[in-house]
Amino acid sequence: MADLQVVADPGTQQIVVTRSFAAPRELVFKAFTDPDAVRRWWGLRDSETIVDELDARPGGRWRFVQRSGDGDENGFHGVFHEATAPERIVYTFEWEGLPGHVLLETVTLEEQDGKTHMTDTSVFQSVADRDGMLQSGMESGAAESFDRLDDFLARG
Repeated sequence: MADLQVVADPGTQQIVVTRSFAAPRELVFKAFTDPDAVRRWWGLRDSETIVDELDARPGGRWRFVQRSGDGDENGFHGVFHEATAPERIVYTFEWEGLPGHVLLETVTLEEQDGKTHMTDTSVFQSVADRDGMLQSGMESGAAESFDRLDDFLARG
């Protein structure tokens, strides 16, 4: 169901990513909030995801580390503002390689005909931060990660 769309209107501070998954939203929500599930799909295929922390509740923290095949590590972390099962997750996101550039991410899940439609809206502190994320290869990384999520959900 690779129907990924990435919208970043010029001059705005946000990116809106939409994607559908062939699974009920309860399962998709769990895949976003369960540490064992996250490590199986989040990130690039040639990297291992280490879930250092994931406490999906308001005020709870999360931290994931991506370890590449050659041992390089990239850490990401944030704080949950909302986790309303099975429909909405709001959290901050910060790449540890560029501290201080925090974005607010809101994931909404809507079920239609047994499929889940996800809308992931990221709001950045500035247009420059948003543009930097786009230039980092974020779109191809998101596509690969969500394809992995599709595979994970298909395995049940």
